[in-house]
Amino acid sequence: MTSVSAQPRSTPPLPQRGARYRLVVPNTSVAPRIVRDFLGLLLRSTGHPTLADDARLCVSEVVTNAHRHTRSPLIRVGVAVTRRQVTVYVTDDEPGALPARRGGEAVGAVEDEGGRGLFLLSGLAARWGVSSHSGDALAVKTVWFTLAEPHPGVPA
Repeated sequence: MTSVSAQPRSTPPLPQRGARYRLVVPNTSVAPRIVRDFLGLLLRSTGHPTLADDARLCVSEVVTNAHRHTRSPLIRVGVAVTRRQVTVYVTDDEPGALPARRGGEAVGAVEDEGGRGLFLLSGLAARWGVSSHSGDALAVKTVWFTLAEPHPGVPA
């Protein structure tokens, strides 16, 4: 059985320099498609066409999980774009609904019926993680991932 080998960081990276974008969508079955299309267009428009497909796949998995496993009324997406990387933050209002783990391993084995999203995220993202936090009267969970442009001269 193959499982996710990368351990997610629990704290998202500090906000990056560069441009920041936000999208808030209702938690409906079309949310993954709306966010996926938004992110693909955003990355192509901001000079990151090589990251667009991986970003679309990763964000689709994360937003689908938020839709399927939470009752959060809204899903908030933040994107920080710099010259070399893109970090995507997907936030919902259920901090207790963290990605599942079985027997100490992250869900996402190739043979598993579900949970492949974490496997994909681990394979495609340079870094990723999950954090729960609360402030004022709101408790939230954020799943984030960073995709980096390949370095010149380094094979992909």
